[in-house]
Amino acid sequence: MRALKLLGLAGATAAAVFLGSAAVGAVPAEASINPPSPAVPAPVHAPPPGAPGGNAPDPGSGNLAPTAAGTPCSSSARACIDLSANRAWLLQGGKVQYGPVPITHGRKGFLTPPGTFRVSFKDMNHKSSLYNSAPMPYSVFFNGGVAFHQGSLRQLSHGCVHLSRPAAQNFFNTLQTGDVVQVVP
Repeated sequence: MRALKLLGLAGATAAAVFLGSAAVGAVPAEASINPPSPAVPAPVHAPPPGAPGGNAPDPGSGNLAPTAAGTPCSSSARACIDLSANRAWLLQGGKVQYGPVPITHGRKGFLTPPGTFRVSFKDMNHKSSLYNSAPMPYSVFFNGGVAFHQGSLRQLSHGCVHLSRPAAQNFFNTLQTGDVVQVVP
């Protein structure tokens, strides 16, 4: 919590960030997608590429990492999502390993939040706990109830990142708990 105070976070904001970081690697009791609430702070994230300080912080060192060639994301990211271009990549050592692949993401009221996150858990046969047990095959969760998973590339989601079946399988098989996922607006 002391580090959060140094970042200027206090009270409920610090508690939310602290609790969110403590849950990495654990399967939440209720893995679901909840719409953003004004009472819950937005995730802490770096400014978009091109803005002053636009490179995302390297999660391991606190230093700025250069942008991965051909993507809008930091070279320290393992997965990159470009919401405005509806594309995603897998990266390794700052180089594109797979992609770009087409995606769909959150609809109005359920927007996919930008930021830098870590993979928290994976579930090959996940079922939604909020949306009538909707299937979410090859789920890779990286921001609470937000995940990459196989889904429609024509219909917007409730916040998750939809991938084709082959792409979802590749993301599922490649990403590991703790890997960095960067989502740019």
